[in-house]
Amino acid sequence: MGSIGNYIFRTTIGAFLVVLISLTAVIWVTQALRDFDLMTSQGQTVLVFIGITGLIIPLLVLVIAPLALVAAVSHVLNKLGNDSEIIVMNAAGMAPWRLFRPFLAVAIVVSILVSAISVYFAPEGLRVLRRWLTEVRTDLVTNIVQPGRFVSIERGLTFHIRERRANGQLIDVLLDDQRNDKERITLIADQGHIEKNAHGSFLVFEKGTMQRQEVGRRDPEIVEFGYNLFDLSQFSGGPQTINYSVRERYLWELISPDPEDPAYKAQPGQFRAEFHDRIIAPLYPFAFVVIAYVFLGAPRTTRQSRGWSLMGAVGGVALLRLIGFACTVFGVKFPIVLAFEYVAVIGTVVVGYFAIARGVILEPPSFLLNAQNAITAYFLRCAAVASAS
Repeated sequence: MGSIGNYIFRTTIGAFLVVLISLTAVIWVTQALRDFDLMTSQGQTVLVFIGITGLIIPLLVLVIAPLALVAAVSHVLNKLGNDSEIIVMNAAGMAPWRLFRPFLAVAIVVSILVSAISVYFAPEGLRVLRRWLTEVRTDLVTNIVQPGRFVSIERGLTFHIRERRANGQLIDVLLDDQRNDKERITLIADQGHIEKNAHGSFLVFEKGTMQRQEVGRRDPEIVEFGYNLFDLSQFSGGPQTINYSVRERYLWELISPDPEDPAYKAQPGQFRAEFHDRIIAPLYPFAFVVIAYVFLGAPRTTRQSRGWSLMGAVGGVALLRLIGFACTVFGVKFPIVLAFEYVAVIGTVVVGYFAIARGVILEPPSFLLNAQNAITAYFLRCAAVASAS
């Protein structure tokens, strides 16, 4: 690509990574905070919290990467235009295609990244997250260890824990058992802990009292103890069957789904639409780069507004992505609609290529420029009158 091409490639890759990491981090934080209470109720560390919630990052990157690419290419082209570097390169005889090559190389890198995430990493991350959430929601210990709350496991059986420390120790543990109509048992301990072994899960009470109140007796029977066990295994739901959603399926599972799969039987259109969405995802970086370059890559003088060109690039990218979303949604019931997404993306690349090769400069209609100039002049006059008064 030459020194100029390498410079543009490095600048674009750097801008792409900055935008991608920034947007992904912001969106990840908003998503991770929704599971913060679930993590703290288990007494997990910050590293575990980050690791679990980080499983959605591949899916976020899959959606954000093409948009981050548009932002990076637009930034670099706008910078080259403002510094008159595009005009100098054009005056030196550099063909538009040669200037486009480093942006195309960046698009190839992003396309490979999107392909890898779409085929394996995004569904794998979602699968691991689904398995973890399933274990949490079916784990009785997770439901019990919620400090400050009275938790009813079943009718007549209530737990309460005041505090859970970082080492797993439980402070001020209470168990109230009223399942037997003939007696009521209440266990109160200063501390305790959860113990799991080959025989099951147990709630261990340490240094407490057991109060037994039988029906027909006035005074309860109170017994002090050093240790007492309560078996939690009897309430376990056992192994859970995990049914993965369409987005959690690998690409090869979408290509040839199991005909006996209940999810496929119920929603074959969803499998078809998701498959085509995964196939066409690597093409969007190329289409987005072409759109950005067509609007912003041509040489312009300082008198030619780049603001309209930037708006045109953003509008073109938004329109193309909206078409893709619409085709995916309507393609669930009408398979023929899925073909329009291929036509839109491939057509954008082909038409944009010819526009770049011919050095076409896209300018807004004259009436928009005239309207902009009139509005600007009006506000300037208002400002002048306000300052004079």
